[in-house]
Amino acid sequence: MAMEALTDTRVVVINGARQVGKSTLAQAIVRQTAGAGEIYLDQAAVRAAARQDPDGVVHHDGLLLIDEIQRVPDLLLSIKREVDADPRPGRFLLTGSARLLGLRDLPDALPGRSETIELWPLSQGEIERSDDGFVDGAFRQGPDLKVATAGLRRPDYLHRALRGGYPEAVHRPSHRRRARFFESYISDLINRDVKQMSDIERPADMRRLLNILAGRMGGLTVIDNIGRDLGLPRNTVKRYIELLDLVYVIRRIPAWSSNATTRAIATPKLLLVDSGLGAHLAGLTPSRVSDITAPVGPLMENFALGELARQLTWSEEPVRLYHYRDRDGVEVDGILERASGEIIGIEVKATETVRADDFRGLQHLARKLGDRLIAGYVLYAGQETLPFGDRMRALPLSALWTASSTT
Repeated sequence: MAMEALTDTRVVVINGARQVGKSTLAQAIVRQTAGAGEIYLDQAAVRAAARQDPDGVVHHDGLLLIDEIQRVPDLLLSIKREVDADPRPGRFLLTGSARLLGLRDLPDALPGRSETIELWPLSQGEIERSDDGFVDGAFRQGPDLKVATAGLRRPDYLHRALRGGYPEAVHRPSHRRRARFFESYISDLINRDVKQMSDIERPADMRRLLNILAGRMGGLTVIDNIGRDLGLPRNTVKRYIELLDLVYVIRRIPAWSSNATTRAIATPKLLLVDSGLGAHLAGLTPSRVSDITAPVGPLMENFALGELARQLTWSEEPVRLYHYRDRDGVEVDGILERASGEIIGIEVKATETVRADDFRGLQHLARKLGDRLIAGYVLYAGQETLPFGDRMRALPLSALWTASSTT
């Protein structure tokens, strides 16, 4: 995708969390490109030179990679002048571990000159080397979505959710070793990335907030309630949540509504970008989740919605992810809407059985939306694809990475 973008775009930005492979991807591109240059702003001497002479640093005839561009955001003004003077495509490849549009010191976001590609932690399809075609397949096939049998059960899905998708965590051999990675990751994130963007008065409060947010995976982001639990002012909690969003730890899934659903609640839902990190912060371990009574529903929902969010970065047509909840308590975990207004509704269940009542929210949408609802799926921890009425299907969670994207 990045290579394709460089053929017609002056500046390509690879953005995402730390440890998801941004630099590795960028280096692979550079090494396939004759005459390309590389600048790494993690190095103190390089940062100093970039601040001293930004125009000189960015002047280069071929493709120039600048890694961790958020460390010297003033370079973007020099890049803007450079690509305006010479508008050839493929001039700059930038990587960043923060959402560049949200940085307070960002001088210019290169509107009309750049394309941003977001990298998430690895999807299950990338780990399993299978087709991540659920989103495209759902809109093309609706209730007739073709799903390959994976033979997975509830413990298998929980293992994947606890493992997450950071390459370093995936490759570690045990939960104990992955826990060490997650703990170091959180410490570095707070003490390095967050502090770089904002002066936080008490880093310990940020860690406490992370733990509370992980404990509320899949819940609504009600800032007043979170602030009350932490004993922190509302504005502080709001700013800390925005910082965690900027450094790709959390995502807020917006609420969905239409003229047909006027009682919808507008509060966003919280998603941890990586389910493994979220499970670690919430204190979920293999032994704890093995208990059949363990409250693993929010973890499985976070896992499934995270897989969907990853696929939206490469689906063939623009699709947005929402959630739905109304004042009567009717809710749908995930709603996929494409530009034409058509909808796919998704419920996530951590059980190996499905009941008709699990389709309550999806049936509500079907009555309200009519033909706009292409299909309603309940993703569950069983193995069979089961019909539950008009356009309603129960699918194994593995459909997220085994569904066919073609008709």
